[in-house]
Amino acid sequence: MSPLLITEKDVEDLLRMEDALGAVEDGLRALGRGEATNRPRQRVGTREATVNIMLASWPARGYAGFKYYTTSRTGIRFWVHLIDIGTGELVAVIQADRLGQQRTGAASGVATKYFARDDASTVGIVGTGWQAQSQLEAVCAVRPIRRVRCYSRDKDHREAFAKKMSSLLGVTVQVAASAEEAIRGAEVAIAATNAPQPVIHGDWLRAGCHINAIGANRLETRELDDAAVGRCAFVATDSIEQAKEEGGDLLEPIKRGRITWDGIHEIGDVVAGKVRGRTNADDITLFKSHGIAIEDVAVGALVFERARDRGIGKSVAL
Repeated sequence: MSPLLITEKDVEDLLRMEDALGAVEDGLRALGRGEATNRPRQRVGTREATVNIMLASWPARGYAGFKYYTTSRTGIRFWVHLIDIGTGELVAVIQADRLGQQRTGAASGVATKYFARDDASTVGIVGTGWQAQSQLEAVCAVRPIRRVRCYSRDKDHREAFAKKMSSLLGVTVQVAASAEEAIRGAEVAIAATNAPQPVIHGDWLRAGCHINAIGANRLETRELDDAAVGRCAFVATDSIEQAKEEGGDLLEPIKRGRITWDGIHEIGDVVAGKVRGRTNADDITLFKSHGIAIEDVAVGALVFERARDRGIGKSVAL
């Protein structure tokens, strides 16, 4: 069988957030049960360009795959290659910018489903870019959100984000004048930025808050200060192995004794029922997302099968 080439437009037509949420939750559960394998991101490159690659296998689902993406001054380009693990055949090559946005949002949605209070109805979000959109969409899909406050450095960006997401999600999205104003009082706090220094501080957090921190994935970058991490009764990440290589939000507080690696859990273990997350209504919980390959394989498999079944995509002769 010739592999399918699936474009960004195809992904847009085939993938909805509710689909991504289900696929990512299933993939994380398989990882927690030891039924899937994930490898941390590897990077090579120069000052001009970097190649990033991530690999995962999910035998029971029938697939292995990898995502690679390049970053340079001309932009970022994402691709997922999906392989039939039974035959070793390449079955799909997927343009994966939209796919990656949706799976990253879905991972936070799954974390919110398992960690946030059931009655959480308010969100504070710092960052109003491409990734912030799917973060908010996913959270609104799993909790009865009624009000959102958003903040980013660019006034025009945050106003456009508030208008767009209010219309898309049918919730009230208000513009905040500062990150602190966005986060104070929020029952779900989201950091989706490329800021090198913390944008959420511990003394802003209300009791019972759940935090999704998704922007920082290098040791030298952070979105949360030590106090924010230190106040968390439960801390989870998608991959401890990957966090040890690139999780500045966790490594810096660990260096100063605010938390320990023994106190950090993988979300797959929670979804698989091995670990309990929130145990008290007033607990502050944290999901530190790095983005892992099993999420790409899970969502990529769904996109491929839909494309195949609906006759979407272009068959490529090799």
